[in-house]
Amino acid sequence: MENATEAYCEAFSTPEDPVLRAIYRDTQLHQPFPRMISGHLQGMLLQMISRMLRPERVLELGCFTAYSAICLAIGLKEGGLLDTVEVNAELEDVIRANIRVAGMEDRILLHTGDARELIRQGRLQGPYDLVFIDGDKEQYPEYYTLVFDLVRTGGYILADNVLWGGKVLEEVKTSDKETGGIHLFNTMVRQDARVVQLLLPVRDGLMIIRKLDQPTLKG
Repeated sequence: MENATEAYCEAFSTPEDPVLRAIYRDTQLHQPFPRMISGHLQGMLLQMISRMLRPERVLELGCFTAYSAICLAIGLKEGGLLDTVEVNAELEDVIRANIRVAGMEDRILLHTGDARELIRQGRLQGPYDLVFIDGDKEQYPEYYTLVFDLVRTGGYILADNVLWGGKVLEEVKTSDKETGGIHLFNTMVRQDARVVQLLLPVRDGLMIIRKLDQPTLKG
């Protein structure tokens, strides 16, 4: 039923851009973990969010093959910039090639390395209008803590894979660091009076978080 629903949604959504479709297909054919790519429906959602916000500065943690980076960069203000970070240096050539084919070389700046270290070193400077967290799942709580002050007041944080295949609904095993990291992240956000958030059951779960002007009470 889930696959049928997704197929129906895709059929009634604007078709995938040919460049993005080619990137998606190439990723499926040549990358060892192709399910990490955002894909059509989530990619369209990222484009919609970016177009609505018209951000000037965007930060992405976890680039993979640049599909989501390109989707987010589509909505940038004129002269805007997206900083994207990928820890796997072996993907650099693929990322740069995909950015070039999409005509986004002037909008997307690739950083290779551990996003946590890059932030601590001051190499990723805010304020950002929008941050997309899609890196190592075990590190989600630390990512959230590190990027929070880089996000402008009223800005947004998006976090992917926050349902983690439904594993967050089960008792989390101590040995399962990825599920533990995501569940801790979800709990941190729920308890954080500085934000309001919405967890959407899109694909593998997408959390939309807005940074408030003033803290609010949370139950």
